[in-house]
Amino acid sequence: MIGLGAQLHGLVVRYGFELDSPVANTLLAMYSKCQYLFDACKLFDTMPQTDLVTWNGMISGFVQNGFMGEASHLFREMISVGIKPDSITFASFLPSVTELACVKQGKEIHGYMIRHGVPLDLFVKSALIDIYFKCRDVENARKIFLQSDTIDVIVCTAMVSGFVLNGMNCEALEIFRWLLKEKMRPNSVTLASVLPACAGLAALKLGKELHCNILKNGIDGRCHVGSSISDMYAKCGRLDLACHIFGRMSERDTVCWNSMITSCSQNGKPEEAIELFRQMGMEGTRYDCVSISAALSACANLPSLRYGKEIHGFMVKGAFSSDLFAESTLIDMYAKCGYLDSARCVFDTMQVKNEVSWNSIISAYGNHGLLKDSLTLFDKMLENRFFPDHVTFLAILSACGHAGQVGIGACYFCSMTEDYGIPARMEHYACMVDLFGRAGRLNEAFETIKSMPFTPDAGVWGTLLGACRVHGNVQLAEVASRHLFDLDPQNAGYYVLLSNLHADAGQWGSVLKIRSLMKERQVKKVPGYSWIDINNTTHIFVAADGSHPESAEIYSTLKSLLLELRKEGYVPQLYLPMHSQSMGM
Repeated sequence: MIGLGAQLHGLVVRYGFELDSPVANTLLAMYSKCQYLFDACKLFDTMPQTDLVTWNGMISGFVQNGFMGEASHLFREMISVGIKPDSITFASFLPSVTELACVKQGKEIHGYMIRHGVPLDLFVKSALIDIYFKCRDVENARKIFLQSDTIDVIVCTAMVSGFVLNGMNCEALEIFRWLLKEKMRPNSVTLASVLPACAGLAALKLGKELHCNILKNGIDGRCHVGSSISDMYAKCGRLDLACHIFGRMSERDTVCWNSMITSCSQNGKPEEAIELFRQMGMEGTRYDCVSISAALSACANLPSLRYGKEIHGFMVKGAFSSDLFAESTLIDMYAKCGYLDSARCVFDTMQVKNEVSWNSIISAYGNHGLLKDSLTLFDKMLENRFFPDHVTFLAILSACGHAGQVGIGACYFCSMTEDYGIPARMEHYACMVDLFGRAGRLNEAFETIKSMPFTPDAGVWGTLLGACRVHGNVQLAEVASRHLFDLDPQNAGYYVLLSNLHADAGQWGSVLKIRSLMKERQVKKVPGYSWIDINNTTHIFVAADGSHPESAEIYSTLKSLLLELRKEGYVPQLYLPMHSQSMGM
């Protein structure tokens, strides 16, 4: 359409209307919306007379085309030449402040509007709420909402998405319920904004109710809505429904594909994630840094070096060779595939590094049991003026656990809270429990759990139970299992751990009780799989597997290895089978 627009511009000049303000302003808007910003700027600079509409149009053009810095500069210039901004100016300009996430500038603009009596219409209120939420100033966002005389669905949508962004999912649902109570009709953006709140709370029933509402109103075909529904189901543990929704979508953009690839990778389906990544490219959807990072995470979870190298090659050929987050995921992929040298090479050749890059390489060395290298990198991170965050300390604590260095781990845990003011999260406490548990200091592990300022989750108690199994502490295992059977009653692994521990102690009555409890609760032991990639072929195994074509040679080699291990003093820890067949299930 720009060709037709340029022809009309030619006619305007030919008939001498280029000095007419309404015509010139319309031309400027046309060039901006067609993404020909250079021509819009050229027209703006040659206009002998500019009015408020002209300035608003140019600011809006910069924002719509992603030039937030230029929009901010033009806004200041507008005020300096004496043009007084109105509510349309602010509605156009405020998204640039949101993008830059500058709360100071947002407050200055808000103050200017109050001082100069600029009316706060619904669009401006929505933009201000958006700024405060994205700058993590929840209280000011809430104040604007509560002090508003008139509220519409746009303002409510801004509140819902803002609360979700700040992890306040219950508050987001409260706003949504209030919106319905006030007889407002939620639009597609509102529904796409509230679905992540259901996902964050794993509220599957509520998510299904919203899905029904969306189907009744016939807006499930919209790309952003379908993507939110699919993501909600995946995060609520129903990947099957997520895949079904995704498959039925008639239109898919990059965000939809990225969401589905990430969902498969995070829900234990890395092969499906890689296949989706391939399909995305074959259907002509443009990859972005999120697509690359999600696919590399799937390669790391598999782990599959071959696919990871292919994606790395694509990054080098394309525009992702210097993307910070994609490169950081690349480090993680190489490390998890056992190629630490390649991970370090990626890190060393990065043109720019950030906290994520440093965390990735520190974690890589820690997971390989190289604590000294991990701590050296931590020191270098500080030397380069990067401040550690909760992820950095999680990597350090995990590295100390792998290396069995309890004292060093305890020191870094204290340093995190006392020197850096980073409050310990659930994962940090789980690491400390693991650290003490691996060293056989089970009482200290239990005391760590009791000292937690919040209720321990199943991961923490499961870590303690695993340590009790290794060190044969039946009494403490009973305490941990009581919590686990309440928190995660369908996880067969916890029953098996406790049962094997009682079997080691010769307590067969307790073993039978656990078996009966599993039968009563209909808990079934799902066999664990192991796999390995050799010459681009994946070989999958289960316990006592005889299906592999080379199983005779494999068991022969395994028998030879066990003989060698016994010569070195290895005593196997007997495993009590609890397959459903042996339990009459």
